[in-house]
Amino acid sequence: MAEPARPPGWRRGIAGMMADVWPPRGARTGGWPEVGADAWPSLSAHLTRWTREEAGAGRLLPWVPVAFGAGIAVYFAADHEPALWASVPTALLLCIVAALMRRHPLFPAAVMIAVAASGYAVATSKTARVAHPVLPRPLYSVALSGFVEARDIRERSDRIVLRVTAIESDRHAITLTRVRLAVRKGTAPDVGSFVQLKARLLPPLAPVRPGSYDFARDMFFQGIGASGFVMGGITTLTPPQEGGFGLRYGAAMQGLRDAIDARIRAQLDGDERAIATALLTGRRDAITPDVNDAMFISGLGHVLSISGYHMAVVAGVVFFAVRALLALIPGLTVSLPIKKWAAAAALVAAAFYLLLSGAEVATQRSFFMTAVVLIAVMVDRRAVTFRTLAVAAMIVLIAAPEALVHPSFQMSFAATLGLVALVQFGLPRLFATPDSSVTERIALWGGRELAMLLLASLIAGLATTPYAAFHFHRITPYGVLANLAAMPVVSALVMPAGLLGLLAAPFGLDGLCWTLMGWGIDWMIAVTRWVAALPGAVGRVTAFGIGPLILASFGLLLIGLLRTPLRWSGAVLIAIATIWSVSTPQPDILISGDGRAVAVRGRDGRLHVMRTGKDVFVVKEWLEADADPRVPSDPTLGDGVSCDESGCVMAMADGRFVALTLRPEALADDCTRAALIVTSRAAPASCAAAAIDRQRLQQQGALMLATQGAGFAVTPARAVGTSRPWWPAAETGEFEPVLTPRASMPRVQDATPPEAEQGADD
Repeated sequence: MAEPARPPGWRRGIAGMMADVWPPRGARTGGWPEVGADAWPSLSAHLTRWTREEAGAGRLLPWVPVAFGAGIAVYFAADHEPALWASVPTALLLCIVAALMRRHPLFPAAVMIAVAASGYAVATSKTARVAHPVLPRPLYSVALSGFVEARDIRERSDRIVLRVTAIESDRHAITLTRVRLAVRKGTAPDVGSFVQLKARLLPPLAPVRPGSYDFARDMFFQGIGASGFVMGGITTLTPPQEGGFGLRYGAAMQGLRDAIDARIRAQLDGDERAIATALLTGRRDAITPDVNDAMFISGLGHVLSISGYHMAVVAGVVFFAVRALLALIPGLTVSLPIKKWAAAAALVAAAFYLLLSGAEVATQRSFFMTAVVLIAVMVDRRAVTFRTLAVAAMIVLIAAPEALVHPSFQMSFAATLGLVALVQFGLPRLFATPDSSVTERIALWGGRELAMLLLASLIAGLATTPYAAFHFHRITPYGVLANLAAMPVVSALVMPAGLLGLLAAPFGLDGLCWTLMGWGIDWMIAVTRWVAALPGAVGRVTAFGIGPLILASFGLLLIGLLRTPLRWSGAVLIAIATIWSVSTPQPDILISGDGRAVAVRGRDGRLHVMRTGKDVFVVKEWLEADADPRVPSDPTLGDGVSCDESGCVMAMADGRFVALTLRPEALADDCTRAALIVTSRAAPASCAAAAIDRQRLQQQGALMLATQGAGFAVTPARAVGTSRPWWPAAETGEFEPVLTPRASMPRVQDATPPEAEQGADD
């Protein structure tokens, strides 16, 4: 009998097969221009050829989600909410025009414009669909009734999301759909309960500094209109009506997560239990702050957020386990497509993991990506391609366009883009000749797998660096080292043991699984703490604007999606973005949105803080954005600050004073002595100092000031005229972009006689 035909490179594994279908090292796509007297014509000809190759058939599909995301980005950059009746018909019209131009040379450009307009329209439609009231001002005592839709168990306190059915306030008439409330630890009611309580409500948190993350926007798309905390007890009552299918589903999943956590708690405790629960159910709030910080410092923070890695491990373990079990039956192996059956089982497991973990944005993206790969296996198509990534991105952006501005989406897709590019471009060339004797011997010892893990960690870390620097103001210099040391244990022991524990729990045989999982987590924590303690482990980055991030993102897209040497133009863009980001000047003064905290840059170049409240979150964010390693409780933050009952005063680097004024009677003195006063009251019109008062803070939120001659250039969190559903403008007003102290007016001499002379005339 003739030997069955084998695919090329079958003896050399995946790397050999990829080497057979990919051009060899010498056959570089497009070629490079010659150097010499005819360099310019040669370069021009090469650029033309490269551009035509990049615009060839099938090459533009990966750029469709990029254009769609660009339209969403333009929507979020608008200063007021677009009209739904204008954006949707415009997108439809442009799509029709693009379809009619399918034989025109400008068809690709027309498609991209239509896709961008569609992204804009989808984002507008999503906002209109989820529109709900947002609390405009704090309410100090509010009676609430409603259903508990979600519950988070945290280290120091718990948190619930309440779907409001009735709300009563003594002073204000307001309607809210959902509120998020902090409760004392251990007192959070079960999901699905109908409760009555009193709470203090606050508006959603606005950006703590211009350009920082907008928490109010995030809460708006979650349907939450206010946050706060419970005052007094919580009374559980019989609901007046049914909560609906969504509430019953939420209660069932919460009960399942609680049952899993209880089984894990029986074998593990502390951070072992918290991390095990986070990996399986997505609840990661119980991890202690020191371990949580160490995880992110070491570059292992991605393990705590269920994303592509976790979904791939779950699907991969189920796929290979099912396929191996079916392969034990010779009849099935010969006559039936057991590989497709295994892919279907892995898809079901991934869907269950998605529901169990809470279906956050990163988890949704991971599931869609995994689902596309598994479906490709079932229909005999190539799985790991840019088209797979493009389809997954489009599904996520259509379902949740707000995900585009979330760091989880940005970092996960950047990492996945880098890994797909590594597989399709770099990896085949690195292992183009694996049948050489030396390479085979190295592969036997796991050298190939180690090299692949090293490259994957390095590429994913580099791809996510711009987003980590922008959102979290830090990079992980030793991220590759931590991933090399910890991820093999997580992949081979922690996650498989957790999956086996889930399967064995109904039979009461899960104890050993949790113990094995705990051993692996102990190793991961040890690696995390060791790497976080290394010199220079914390790579702090000062805050920079959105411009460098956009430029770096486009550079990453060029490197990842282009196939000709044009892709290296992306490296030039990334270099320019890096220089731009490090040269961004830092502000001289920071003012919180409520006017209770003011940070002033002193003569030592560091921030010094004047504050009247106990909230340390704002100060923590300011210090991180300034690449300052100090904590909000550091006593050096108060150096040079002088405070009394009337307010605080602090000298800037140039010797001028900034005053935080609390009492009205102190305004007169501060207006004459200080160059700038900050007050939550109305500043007098006769004040000689530049003033930031209540009206400006209410309309513009947090402010950044930079010295400009004798005045101050102001950068607000919300520009004048900006009004979005998650942060509606209270009123309109005009404010000067540059504050300049006015000429000091002569003080009126006090004519009141001494107290001893205030009696009746003799």
